[in-house]
Amino acid sequence: MANFVTVLGKFFEEYRKQTSKRLKAIDAYLVYIFFTGVFQFAYCLLVGTFPFNSFLSGFISTIASFVLAVCLRVQVNEQNKSEFAELKDERAFADFIFAHIILHLVVVNFLG
Repeated sequence: MANFVTVLGKFFEEYRKQTSKRLKAIDAYLVYIFFTGVFQFAYCLLVGTFPFNSFLSGFISTIASFVLAVCLRVQVNEQNKSEFAELKDERAFADFIFAHIILHLVVVNFLG
């Protein structure tokens, strides 16, 4: 158990030192979206899924938002610049916003 705590402490120390503020903001958004999905699923288990379309569209929106944010994080990460050399950070963020608009149009349409 002591090794686990040591490794976890070292991980957070390196994360704090080497990760840019931009990636930390995306990571905070990812954590928020993750816990939103966990909360929705727990609510579904405890209360039920009476308006099933509402639960399904909310949960799919959460999962898709998480996937889009992971794609954004991969594209703006400095360590991946060799693979995304022609893609500027502003363009990656614009694609992220455009995909979110399309996603939420589909989600609202699915709600009915």
